[in-house]
Amino acid sequence: AFEVEMALEAIRYRDGKLALLDQRLLPHEMVYVDVRGAEDAKEAIASMAVRGAPAIAIAAVLAMAVELHEVQHENVEGTVQHVKEMATKLVEARPTAVNLSHACDAMVKAAEETAGEEGADPSSIRQRVSALAKDMLAEDVRCNREIGRVGAKAIAESVRVPEALNVLTHCNTGSLATAGYGTALGVIRSLYEEGKLKNAVCTETRPYGQGARLTAFELVHDGIPATLIADSAAAALMSQGKVNAVVVGADRIAENGDTANKIGTLSLAVMAKYYGIPFFVAAPVSSIDTTMASGKEIEIEERSPEELTHFKGARVVVENINVWNPAFDVTPSDLVTGIITEVGLISKPQSSARFGIRDFLVSKGTIPDVGPPSLETAHAALDEASLKQYLSSHSSLAAMLGGSPVEWSIREIGDGNINFVFVVKGPDGGLVVKQGLPYVRSIGNSWPLSCDRLRYEAHYLRRHRECYPDHVPEVHLLDEAMGLIVMQYIAPPHIVLRKGITTGRIFPKLAKQMGKFLANAAFKTSLIGNRTAVHREQVLFYNRNIPMFKITEDLVFTEPYMEADHNWWTSPQLDEEALFMRTDPELKLAISNLKRKFCEQTQALIHGDLHTGSLMVTKESAWIIDAEFAMYGPIGFDVGAFLGNLLLGYFAQEGHRSLDNDRSSVKHWLLSCVSDTWAFFEEEFRRLWDTDGANGDAFSPKLFGSDALKASAQRLFLQEVLQDALGFAGAKMARRIVGLAHVEDFKSIADAELRAACERRALHCAWQLLKKHHKVTNMEEVVTLAKSC
Repeated sequence: AFEVEMALEAIRYRDGKLALLDQRLLPHEMVYVDVRGAEDAKEAIASMAVRGAPAIAIAAVLAMAVELHEVQHENVEGTVQHVKEMATKLVEARPTAVNLSHACDAMVKAAEETAGEEGADPSSIRQRVSALAKDMLAEDVRCNREIGRVGAKAIAESVRVPEALNVLTHCNTGSLATAGYGTALGVIRSLYEEGKLKNAVCTETRPYGQGARLTAFELVHDGIPATLIADSAAAALMSQGKVNAVVVGADRIAENGDTANKIGTLSLAVMAKYYGIPFFVAAPVSSIDTTMASGKEIEIEERSPEELTHFKGARVVVENINVWNPAFDVTPSDLVTGIITEVGLISKPQSSARFGIRDFLVSKGTIPDVGPPSLETAHAALDEASLKQYLSSHSSLAAMLGGSPVEWSIREIGDGNINFVFVVKGPDGGLVVKQGLPYVRSIGNSWPLSCDRLRYEAHYLRRHRECYPDHVPEVHLLDEAMGLIVMQYIAPPHIVLRKGITTGRIFPKLAKQMGKFLANAAFKTSLIGNRTAVHREQVLFYNRNIPMFKITEDLVFTEPYMEADHNWWTSPQLDEEALFMRTDPELKLAISNLKRKFCEQTQALIHGDLHTGSLMVTKESAWIIDAEFAMYGPIGFDVGAFLGNLLLGYFAQEGHRSLDNDRSSVKHWLLSCVSDTWAFFEEEFRRLWDTDGANGDAFSPKLFGSDALKASAQRLFLQEVLQDALGFAGAKMARRIVGLAHVEDFKSIADAELRAACERRALHCAWQLLKKHHKVTNMEEVVTLAKSC
C-alpha cells in the first residue's frame, strides 16, 4: 500500500501508479490500496472502497490506463479490444452511474480513433488513453470548483435571507466522492468560503453511513461548522425552520430532470417541497443522460441484504425476514428547484414544472444541436425482431409487457401518412411504439423529413398531460437517436374516432370531453395563463419544428389553390370544383389571410393536426394521439381542425346510408357535436380565465380589474377565436378533398358518383366558411349552413 498521508484525496495517481483511499475504513483509518488494473477497480467500485459517481468514473479510466501499460499487446487490434473489454467489465460494477459509462465510452472512442490514424501502433493508443484519463482527473477538479461557485450563487439567490444559511446535504459528495472538492459538498464549501454558511447539516445516510462516516469527516477536517442528524430527523429539523436549502448529488439525471441519487434523497425532496425549502441537485454535465426521457428508465441496483441485517459481521436482525435494500431512488423533476452544473444553473422557466435540459446543454455547446439526419446516416426501420430486442434492452419497458420477448406480439397499425406505429402486447400489458423515419411514410424517400418530429410530439404529449391528463397518453420513453417514442397503450374497446363515425357510431360525451380539453390546452399554454418569459421560451423551442410546420403551410394553405403534384380529387366528377379553387380570387385572398395568421400567431401550444383520425375513443373516454405537428400557433387552429373533421364526417354520412340505417341520428349527433364542442370550449375557457387569469400577462388584472371590462375582453377574444376556428375548419375540409391525404370518411364510399356528391357538398360548405368566417357570430349559423349545403 501507499504511505498514508492525512489528506482528503480519494484518488492518487503518480507516475503511472494508482491507489484509492479505502473509504470503508473511514473515519478511523486512512489506508490507500493499490489498483493494478480493471479487475481491481471493479472490485473497489462494487465493494464501495471507492464511491461517488465522479470518483468511480475517474478511478475506472485511470485503472484502464494502468492495466494497458502493464499488459502490452503486439498489435493495434488487440490493444483496442483490450480497452473495450475493460470498459465493459467496469461499467457492470455500477450501472446506475452514468458518469462511469460516459468515461469508459470516451476511452473506447479514443482508442478506436487513434487506431484509425496513419502509423498507429499499440504505443500510440496507450499514450492517447493515458493522457485522456489524466485529463479527466484534472477536469473533474476544475468542474467541481465551478459547480461550487454556481451552486453557492444559486442557493443564495433562491433563499434571499440576510443572514448566513443552514444547508442540508445527503450521502457524501465531497473530495472523497470526486477527484477533489466535491459537487454538492463543493457547493457547501463555496458557501463557507464566501461567508454565507452558518451550518452544514449532513444526514447519516443509512444503511452504509456515507454521511456519518465520510461527509462528517470531511466537514470536520475542513473546519466547516456542521451537524450530523439521523435520516429520520430531517423533517423535524425542517419543521423548526433550521434548514434554508437542500443540495444533493446525482448518479444519473434523465432528460426531464428526474434524478437518481443515494436512497433517501426522494424522502428529503418530498419533505423540502412540503416545507417550501429549495431543493437543488449538484452534478457535472457528465451525470446527465439525455438518452433517457425520464427516471423510469434508470436502472436501480440493489445492495446486499447484509448491510441491513448485519453489523461488523454479526447478525443483528431476526432470521427469515425479507430485505429490500436499493442503493438509489429517483426524485421526480417537479420536486427539484434547479440543477447545478459546471456550465451553469439549469432552472425551470417561470410557472413551468419542466426543465429544458437538452436546450440548455445545446446552448452551452455541451451537446450538438443535431439537425435533420440524412437518408444515408439515419436509422433503419424497426421490424418485429429488432423491436423486441430494443424493448428487452430497456428493463422498465420490458417489465410493463411482462414475460419474455418470445411471448410478445407485435402488430404495425400505422394508417397515417407520416410515421410507423406498432402495438406490442405482453402477458402483463401493452405499449405503443411510434417510429419516424427520415421521409414521409406515404410518399417514401422522395420526400425527406426530419426524424426530430417525434421529439416535439413527445414534449407536446407530456406538456398537455400536465394540463389535462385524462385525455393524453403517458410517454414512457423518447429515443431521439432512434427516432421513436414509446407510450401508453390505449386498449380496446377504444377505436379511432374516424372509424367510429364512418361506421355510424355515436359518442355522446365527446363534445364535452373535447371542448374542455381544447380549452385547457389552449389557456394553460397561452399568454392569458402564462408569463411572457415562459411563453417566449416555449415558442422558441417549438419553432424549430420547421419541416412539419412547412408541410401544413403547403398542404393546407397553398397547394390546393394551385397546380401541385400532390393534389388529387375524385375525377372527372370534381374537376370543376378543383379548377374553381385554383382560380377564384376571393377564395385565394381568404386562404392567404388564414395562412398569414397561421404563420404569424403563436397564441398557444397546438396539436397541429387534430382530426378524427388522431383520437381514440369509447362512449366514455377520448384520448389525443399523433401530435408530431405540434407547434405554437393560433388557438383557433386546433378547434377548427376538429370541427372541420366532424363536418366532413357529417357530409360523408349520405354515402354510408343503407335501407336499415339512414344515418339521420348520426348526422344529428355530428352537428350537435360541432355546436356543443364550441359551447363547452367557451364555457371552460371563461372559467379558467376567471380563476387563473391573474397568472398570465396578456390581460393583466391591473388593467382589467372590473368584472364588466374583463367580460368584454373575454367576449371579444373568444369571438375572434371562433371566427378563426371556422376559417381554419374550411381550410382543413377543402384540403382533404382536393389535396394530399384524403380521409376514410369519403374514401370508403365505393361509388365514385355518390362519393363526389358528398365531397361536393362538403366543399361548398368549406368555401363558405373560408370566405365568410369573419362574419359568423354563433354556431347556429354554422349548423344552418351545413344543413343547407
